[in-house]
Amino acid sequence: MTTCVFVQIRCRPGTTYQVAERIVLREIHSELYSTSGEFDLLLKLYIPEDADVGKFINDNLLVVEGIERSLTTLTFRAF
Repeated sequence: MTTCVFVQIRCRPGTTYQVAERIVLREIHSELYSTSGEFDLLLKLYIPEDADVGKFINDNLLVVEGIERSLTTLTFRAF
C-alpha cells in the first residue's frame, strides 16, 4: 500500500511555471495544481510503502530548483 501525501509548494517569485515543469518531468506526482494564497502549487503524490516519507520528498521533490518552502500533509483514511 502507498501513502497519499499532499505537498504545498512556495516558489521563488516568478518561477512557478518553471518549477511546475521541472516537477512534471520527474513523474513522481499524481496531480499538480497551481493555487492561490500562501503557496503557489499543490502536489498530490503517493509514497511507496517501503519508502521514508521525508526522505522521499527531500530526495525527489525538494531538490527542484526554485522551491522556496514546502508544507507536507500526510493522509490517513479516505471517507
